[in-house]
Amino acid sequence: MIDDDGEVGDLSEVDPSLFKPAHEVLPRQLQETLGMRRRGPQKSPTKVATTIRIDADVLEALKATGRGWQTRANDLLRADIEAGRL
Repeated sequence: MIDDDGEVGDLSEVDPSLFKPAHEVLPRQLQETLGMRRRGPQKSPTKVATTIRIDADVLEALKATGRGWQTRANDLLRADIEAGRL
């Protein structure tokens, strides 16, 4: 992947199985500096990936609330279901 001059070659032809996760190759100090955190194993899937179509302004408003907007959208839908509005 790296030639004699230290240049990285075309990675599109490299076998992806040769790559390792960053936490396995970067020093812990650098990981901490970069704010890297490892996610623990998921105990059991609690969410289902899906695709829905919503108005652009609705999506923009949700995203404008910052990180966690998908969880908040889920909470809004759940509240409507529990209140019998859906």
